[in-house]
Amino acid sequence: MKQYDPNDHRNVALIGHGGSGKTSLAEALLFRAKATSRLGSVAEGTSVLDYLPEEQRRGSSVALAMGSFEHDGKKITLIDTPGFPDFEAEVAAGLHAAGTALLVVAADSGMEVGSELTWKRCRRMGVPAAIVINGMDKEQANPETALASIREKIGKKAVPLQIPLGAGAGFTGVVDILHNRSTTFKKDGSGEKGPIPEEHRAAVDEARASLMENAAESSEELMNKYFEEGELSPEDLVEGIHRGVAHGDLYPVFYASAANVHGMSQLLDMITDIFPGTADLPPIRGTHPESEQPEERPATVDGPLAAHIFKTTSEQHVGEIFYIKVYSGVLRAGEEVFNAHRDRSEKLSQLFQVVGKNRKEVEALTAGDVGIAVKLRNSGTNDTLCERSAPVQLDLVDFPRPVIDYAVHAVNAGDEDKMGTGLSRLAQEDPTFQYRHDEETRQTLVSGMGDTHLDMMVARLKERFGVEVKLAPPRVPFRETIRGKADVQGRHKKQTGGRGQFGDVFIQMAPTAEGEGFTFTNKIVGGAIPGRFIPAVEKGIQESAAQGVIAGYPMVDFQVTLYDGSFHTVDSSEAAFKVAGSIAFKKGVLEAQPTILEPLINVKITVPKDYMGDVMGDLSSRRGKILGMDAQGDDQVINAQVPMSEMLRYAMDLRSMTQGRGIFEKSFSHYEELPRELQEKVIAESKVAVGD
Repeated sequence: MKQYDPNDHRNVALIGHGGSGKTSLAEALLFRAKATSRLGSVAEGTSVLDYLPEEQRRGSSVALAMGSFEHDGKKITLIDTPGFPDFEAEVAAGLHAAGTALLVVAADSGMEVGSELTWKRCRRMGVPAAIVINGMDKEQANPETALASIREKIGKKAVPLQIPLGAGAGFTGVVDILHNRSTTFKKDGSGEKGPIPEEHRAAVDEARASLMENAAESSEELMNKYFEEGELSPEDLVEGIHRGVAHGDLYPVFYASAANVHGMSQLLDMITDIFPGTADLPPIRGTHPESEQPEERPATVDGPLAAHIFKTTSEQHVGEIFYIKVYSGVLRAGEEVFNAHRDRSEKLSQLFQVVGKNRKEVEALTAGDVGIAVKLRNSGTNDTLCERSAPVQLDLVDFPRPVIDYAVHAVNAGDEDKMGTGLSRLAQEDPTFQYRHDEETRQTLVSGMGDTHLDMMVARLKERFGVEVKLAPPRVPFRETIRGKADVQGRHKKQTGGRGQFGDVFIQMAPTAEGEGFTFTNKIVGGAIPGRFIPAVEKGIQESAAQGVIAGYPMVDFQVTLYDGSFHTVDSSEAAFKVAGSIAFKKGVLEAQPTILEPLINVKITVPKDYMGDVMGDLSSRRGKILGMDAQGDDQVINAQVPMSEMLRYAMDLRSMTQGRGIFEKSFSHYEELPRELQEKVIAESKVAVGD
């Protein structure tokens, strides 16, 4: 197996709006580099990268896929990511493993919502980037408008390195500003180099002068050369652009037609010449697992091993598959490594390089490599593999948090255990998919990034685990409490012909402060109730409190004082006093001003300024309280508290309100009293549910 120097690796994540042609572009690059023998098509279901059943049904990507190959002595790994927002976790993982992001923008529609959102994530993560305007062969292709939309969102750092020759059916080639020449495309995707057409000479000269200034600014050495000589040599110009891209000082723009494989050779050359290699980038950071002190791992083959699992998935007949980026050292098949996050040893079995679902077994992955491993027993997503003698926990992928919840139940009786096993496996693979059992509502809840995301998980449950499930809106975990005091008797007397049942208690009830829960005090004196029956009284109250009184929700934050009662020497028992305690509790609640509490959640909503008014008005209609606003670039961040019951479908509603540009995070805040008119509705619904 050929071993590449860390700086000869080019790991490129393709990001952008759904339908912008990311996968088609990757397929064309793979085909032009001879990594595949035919040009794969998403529409025809022959894509090498979109090979999952869900992707072939949808006609679009739902998971990241990779393809590695060599071009001009460099190893290029393309990481194709989905464009639909429900699969943002795949974008986060792909960008984490990449050295450069390639934003794909459609020539006929320009910078769309998905492109904006993925670009913002790319910038937050500090990943160097370039841009390709794809689909130049389309009838409505308008490169000038597309470039203007890019610069409107990205700014002057978006610098074209090419000028397109025509558009639509007339897209015949490009002018290479960097190398000061033109390329005319041939039918097979190759190109014929030639002089710059005279009608483009003035534009090229102007663009080249601007490009030279950008390149000179990448280092003091080049800046001095530029001032002294008035220009940079072709080699210095390439080096300056290379540094500018690595430092995030400029984002080169290219033009291409993936459908016709036009512009692929030029793009491959640019990837090898000006995209940063692994060693051009800052060393990966992490912490020592014991001292928690910061650690860095420079990209060297001779350094200690530091590898990161950025994605886990599973396939039939293969089992779990682990996507790994090696930052330092060498990961060798057959060797034992140390999982620093789990403090366990891990035996490596097989390692592979991949082109979509096609895998080639390799002996090792070295610094800069991205590949996959199988049959790891003690590892998962976001784990670090290293040497026990040089442990490090690498920084984690910053996965987005789930934003929508549903209750899930098995369609067929007896499938609950299989459902639980399947949900657990899916949650291990996808950090944005979570499940849990809610004791209060007695439901199994699943959380995800949107309806499409959860629908896909339901399909996977059926296909991979043979479990058919249904989703339903979750019950809101309301709670009950009291606002007043009560002094009541609970008497249970039953005679059935033989030994009877008798229990008699007097209790006082009062509210406590929020969060104090339930407090039971025994003030029985003089043996009014034998001590052996006291725990039964408390148990009867606790069990009734768990079921609620007015609407069936758990009762919280109250205290009970047992101060008197009576018993029968023959008929009294623990069971009788348990019932008496329950009776007293229910009577006391009804006399102590019972009320219903609702959960409130904290929400952090990020939206473009143009949508702020609509979003704030909508929050008010949901009984939300605005806590504050902050500017974040061109966006506004709104912090609010909103009742959980009003936010069950908010992820979908926010997308609709903001044309997909708004995002939000949520977390539990506290409980507050539900308005009286809404309490009546909750109580009425609970009675209907009991009737059912």
